[in-house]
Amino acid sequence: GGTHTLLRMPVITGLKAREILDSRGNPTVEVDLLTEKGLFRAAVPSGASTGIYEALELRDGDKTRFLGKGVLEAVKNINERIAPLVVGQDPVNQLAIDELILKADATDNKANFGANAILAVSMAVCKAGAFHKGVPLYRHIADLAGNTKLILPVPAFNIINGGSHAGNKLPMQEFMILPIGAKSIREAVRMGAEVYHQLKGVIKKKYGQDAINVGDEGGFAPNIASNFEGLDLVVEAIERAGYTGKVKIGMDVAASEFYTEDKKYDLDFKTEGAAKDLSKIITGEELLEVYTEFVSKYPFVSIEDPFDQDDWEAYTKIQERLGGSIQIVGDDLLVTNPKRIVTAIEKKACNALLLKVNQIGSVSEALQASKDAHAAGWTVMVSHRSGETEDTFIADLVVGLGTGQIKTGAPCRGERTAKYNQLMRIEDELGEEAIYAGENFRNLRS
Repeated sequence: GGTHTLLRMPVITGLKAREILDSRGNPTVEVDLLTEKGLFRAAVPSGASTGIYEALELRDGDKTRFLGKGVLEAVKNINERIAPLVVGQDPVNQLAIDELILKADATDNKANFGANAILAVSMAVCKAGAFHKGVPLYRHIADLAGNTKLILPVPAFNIINGGSHAGNKLPMQEFMILPIGAKSIREAVRMGAEVYHQLKGVIKKKYGQDAINVGDEGGFAPNIASNFEGLDLVVEAIERAGYTGKVKIGMDVAASEFYTEDKKYDLDFKTEGAAKDLSKIITGEELLEVYTEFVSKYPFVSIEDPFDQDDWEAYTKIQERLGGSIQIVGDDLLVTNPKRIVTAIEKKACNALLLKVNQIGSVSEALQASKDAHAAGWTVMVSHRSGETEDTFIADLVVGLGTGQIKTGAPCRGERTAKYNQLMRIEDELGEEAIYAGENFRNLRS
């Protein structure tokens, strides 16, 4: 009778998936998870530079819709194949539900249901679990990860774009600023925004009005060809904002994008034919010298994907040479894949993991990847994708895991600022308990 209903565990009563748009106008998967207590919604992002070792993002391939990029198949997989598995389950049991779905998918790379279908459900389960436990999402994630220290991360704002994402000649994909000298996330976001606006002014004056259009992640892509020119712009913007020493520099090279057939690196990869500058095609050793110069001349704290995803030897060398002073972050190298992470730990190839939930495709596996990295003495940077949604799950994730750093674009464009705004709300909620990673962001575990 009456008492029984009070004691009954909360259960998932239904799933309803749909196709929505991501920030680039491409379709992606959203799911509504229902319990007796409410509706919990999650949407998954999608990357442009997707590594070959990532979990499979299922696309329809029907050229008559969305240029073949539709996700109706993934949506159908949730509504018809995943729903029967999870209806009746207790959403608090994240691990059990994720395992159930992965077992049913039964492939290495989630090719059966699609990583986009599995992750959408996994994230929605996590949100429902937090609500049913009566705690904020970040606390539920901390519990699931066995983490006791909630930490607000240093944000890494992507403010200048090059690489495959941009129409300029700049080979490196992202130039980032990290306000490690801030005292709170609120101050860090303000510093980032102020530097961003100073940069906008500097670029407008030097390169004209059309140079301040923004890229997919909100950064600028002025018509510059040299990395040094890009770095000088960033340094000037930091100076003008008055944050020299407090705001450091990071870079995502995405070097796999310009690795050639004969194992060289083409720093002029966006030029075709006779106009190509052949002197810019260099070896891994020469590229390491370029990075060494960057680190000696500029306030660097982090370099991501400095070499091709299979150039292990070059990674071991950069880790040996620069790993003591800066973060060597594996993204394409690792694609949040547990097997790749183990190899990188053995080879001493880097010292940081870029954590993208949709590369691995479930919340439980993302938590495990973070644990594995931390166990090896690495740091972990939580990351957005270039095709984002308004979903702010990764803001709670980074606080709950206590990794101390997040990259989620420039302080511009709604799908990026959504994450920074959520971090400021979390800081408000934690009040006196709020700890900002700050200067110590690489040694939070020692």
